[in-house]
Parts: sequence; structure tokens; C-alpha cells
Amino acid sequence: MTKNIDKEMVDLFRTKAELVSATVAEVADMDAALQYAVELCDSKEACQLLLSGCEENLSGGAEALCETIAQKTICAPELPKKQFDQLKKLSDDKGFNCIAKGMRENLGGIDIGFTRVNLGIAETGSLVLNSCKEEVRIATMLAEIHVAVLKKSDIMADAFAVSDYLKKEMGKEADYHAFITGASRTADIERVLALGVHGPLELHILLLEG
Repeated sequence: MTKNIDKEMVDLFRTKAELVSATVAEVADMDAALQYAVELCDSKEACQLLLSGCEENLSGGAEALCETIAQKTICAPELPKKQFDQLKKLSDDKGFNCIAKGMRENLGGIDIGFTRVNLGIAETGSLVLNSCKEEVRIATMLAEIHVAVLKKSDIMADAFAVSDYLKKEMGKEADYHAFITGASRTADIERVLALGVHGPLELHILLLEG
């Protein structure tokens, strides 16, 4: 059964998300969302990690790891196989590395973390994401840019409105949900606002019809 979409709630979510530096765009379908992620990756500079030792004589395995520092990477954990295969093809065409797991071994860093989120909260422009899997946590915390796909019909009014969902999920073993509001930011250092210290530099929210 298709959920109803509350246009006013969608508009409020967009307003609140943009106030905390998120970029919000609408996409007609997942094909468009995947294309958005690849084009965004294409437009950015590759992650710049400075690693020592890659100029030395290395084993085959070490050389392969060092080669990852020169290649852009999109990670998309927990994406359905058909969608991941499509994203990988788009990435291959651009020469990007596209992975769903093994992010701890990716020395070059993660350019784009691509996820589908469970719910949105209109009151604060927040995302609610099931993060039980380690790969999801890495993708949404260590990527330079997080691209999150949210169905418009999954936007709730406030945090109280997601309580039934959370109660059900917390009944499962080892539940872990993240509430994400805007890009990572802190002003702990000399009270100067800095983005990307504890997470992605940018958050792009793609509002999906349906």
C-alpha cells in the first residue's frame, strides 16, 4: 500500500535540513539517485590521504592497497543487489571504485557514502538510519560526502512520531540507529565552526517520490 505524502511536511523537512547545511534535491526514482551520486563523485576532488611507504618496494598486496589512494571510491552498503550492480556499472564507466564492504581496507578514503535511510524528521530536518551493520557506520561517518535517499512518504512530523518504529526496532538484538542532522560540525576548537571533523563534509539528501 502506498503511503500518503504530506507536502507541507516535506517542505518543512527541506527547510530545516537546509538550515543545517544539507543539500536537498528531489529525484523521480532510484536510477536518478544513483546517477546523482556518480555525477557528484565526478565533480569532486579525490580524497587526499598522505601515506608513507608507498614509494618503497612492496609486496603485491601492499602495492594493490597503495593504488587505492589514486582512485575515487563510492561505497554503498546494504544496497539491493540490482541497484548496487547498476551503481557499480555507472562507477566503472567513470573509473571509480564502487564497493559494498571492505571499507576498512580502502586506504584511499571514501569519496561518497551512499545509503537509503529509514525515516526523516520534519521538525529538525533529521534522518533516521538503521546502522547495525559496521559498513553502514563507516560509510556514513568516514565518507567525505554522504548521499542519503529518503522517501517523501517516510518523513514524520517529529521525534515522537518515530517512537513506535524505534520501539519495534529496539526489540531486536543489537539494535543501532543513527540520527543524522546536517553535515558534521563542531566549534570545540577555539569556538571556530569546522565542518567534517567528526563525519562527512557534506550531506546530500535525495527526496524520492513514493
